[in-house]
Amino acid sequence: MYVIIVYDINVDRVNKVKSFLRTHLHWIQNSVFEGEVTRSEFEEIKDGLKGIINKDEDSVILYTMRSEKALKRKVLGVEKAPIGGIL
Repeated sequence: MYVIIVYDINVDRVNKVKSFLRTHLHWIQNSVFEGEVTRSEFEEIKDGLKGIINKDEDSVILYTMRSEKALKRKVLGVEKAPIGGIL
C-alpha cells in the first residue's frame, strides 16, 4: 500500500517523529512523508507514532491507497525531496 503521512507535532516531539518516520518512509517536505509499505509495516508505523505523540496536543493524518499508481501528484514550486528515482 502507498502511504502519505502529514503531521503537526509539538516542537518537543517533532524530531522523534521525523527520525522514526525516516526509518520507514521518504521525507517529502516539512511534516510530510510518503512511500510504499506492507500492511504490517503500516501497523508498525501507527503503533510507533502512538508511542511518541501526545494525543491531546499532536495531530497525525495517515492517507492510504492501494499503490502509488492510484495517486496523481502535482508539485507547484520547488520539490524539496524528489522521490521519482528512489521508488
